[in-house]
Amino acid sequence: MVLQWTLKTFDELTVHELYKIMRLRMEVFIVEQQCAFLDADDNDQKAWHLCAWKENKLVAYTRIFAPGIMYKEAAIGRVVNAPPVRGTGVGKALMERSVLAVYQLFGRIPIKIGAQLYLKKFYESMGFVQDSDIYLEDNIEHIKMILP
Repeated sequence: MVLQWTLKTFDELTVHELYKIMRLRMEVFIVEQQCAFLDADDNDQKAWHLCAWKENKLVAYTRIFAPGIMYKEAAIGRVVNAPPVRGTGVGKALMERSVLAVYQLFGRIPIKIGAQLYLKKFYESMGFVQDSDIYLEDNIEHIKMILP
């Protein structure tokens, strides 16, 4: 699958790109996962936004934070794949690109994520290790994980 990758600050995003990002996040996190939460949490403005595009359609996304914003470590969050690309390797490519983006932006430093518990093995396969007990966020079991 041929994807076009973009990495932009909030101010560099076009209104059309931002709309597609927010739509994908709402489609998955709010509608599909049935979580009523305020996705627009005032952190997007502090993040870098990594997008994977296929034929002008957003198919995968993460937001990336410098150390000291979400955690003392750099952070990757709002990891999301569009339903049609699940199981195709796009999720793994997304996380690999996200980790590389952190290293390019901030150097080779630890990265922390808040992962849904059911994805623990996926993140472990990429080198992340559990860094917290299980906790509930928006009624979904999560754990903190770190890539040392």
